[in-house]
Amino acid sequence: MACLRDDDAVASAIRAAAEDVHAPARLRAAIAEECRAPAIPRAASPGSTYMTLDTPPFQAATERSAPLAPWWLAARVLGALATLAVGAVHLQQYFKLYSGVPTIGTLFVLNFAGATAIGLGLLLPVERLAGRHGGAAVALLALAGIGLSVTAFVFLAISERTPLFGFQEPGYDPAAITASRISEVAAVVLLGTFLVARTRQRRRST
Repeated sequence: MACLRDDDAVASAIRAAAEDVHAPARLRAAIAEECRAPAIPRAASPGSTYMTLDTPPFQAATERSAPLAPWWLAARVLGALATLAVGAVHLQQYFKLYSGVPTIGTLFVLNFAGATAIGLGLLLPVERLAGRHGGAAVALLALAGIGLSVTAFVFLAISERTPLFGFQEPGYDPAAITASRISEVAAVVLLGTFLVARTRQRRRST
């Protein structure tokens, strides 16, 4: 019993001493101000591992991880195939009719080479192969495919009405002309759709 009374006396002395101890007024004022202030996300310092949703690295990772809609990818793939078809028609016509035509024959071969490079480039995972420049590379390939197809379409239309580079299209192969026009229009529409959809996605993600 004497031990319990001694313990109670010690506890009472500790509580009495604690009641006389107060935090400095400046510290109490700082704590009160901190409690009243709204919470503000901290900015991540260069060497810090703390990141918020607004930090640039997180935004970049979010943009890279955001997948393209399936129909956008379908437009890119079909546009690439249409571009390859443009080149294939021109190569077939080169060997069938135009290999001996000055300038025009050379343009047909260049059309095939350009269309093949562009079409295969659009079918490859350029975003991963080219790193941070992958997005720009894909956009340039799509624009190049559109430009090549538009140029071929316009040149054909001109050559049917008036000589182009000293040659006027005689219309010996209507089926090939039709196939060329269909593939050129398809490439322009599909690759244009892909570029518009891709641009809208990038605007929404910023």
